[in-house]
Amino acid sequence: MEPLNIGFALTGSFCTFQRAITELEKLAAAGHNVIPIMSFNAFSLDTRFGKAEDFRNKIKQITGNSIIYSLQSAEPIGPKKMLDILIIEPCTGNTLAKLALGIADTPVTMAAKSHLRNQRPLLIAISSNDALAGAAKNIAMLQNYKNVFFIPYKQDDPTEKPNSIVSDFTKTESAVLAALDGRQPQPILI
Repeated sequence: MEPLNIGFALTGSFCTFQRAITELEKLAAAGHNVIPIMSFNAFSLDTRFGKAEDFRNKIKQITGNSIIYSLQSAEPIGPKKMLDILIIEPCTGNTLAKLALGIADTPVTMAAKSHLRNQRPLLIAISSNDALAGAAKNIAMLQNYKNVFFIPYKQDDPTEKPNSIVSDFTKTESAVLAALDGRQPQPILI
């Protein structure tokens, strides 16, 4: 695959950050220009999974690019046709709801809105504890939207968290290829 301009957006599913950053690192190592984007919470909150500053520094070091973390810096993504594809990994239930309803009030949702205006693919890696509950309708809506694709997903702990779904982040690169070809990676449910 020839080098691409890939937007890689992280939202606040902090427990999956390490897995997401591993995939971001693989894309950058493959020679792609990876432009990091972070939601307000992903950019600024320290959690039991790590310090925000440590995640920011690692992402900047891997990509060599500054992080887009404001509405003003995300808005030009579409008009300037900055990206070949935008990945939201991890994508929380909150972000899924905003995308499904056309709400663009975070850097990630603004980036998605701006990017989609160019009819280019948006690839979503779900990570939500209520994906089979409150967020299910939003996933269904987004699966019917043009140019929106999902990295295959599964229940991550059916016994303890029966409504929780997480994408198989290791399928990111193959999902990028499918989305660029206008195809939903299959099977979507694993």
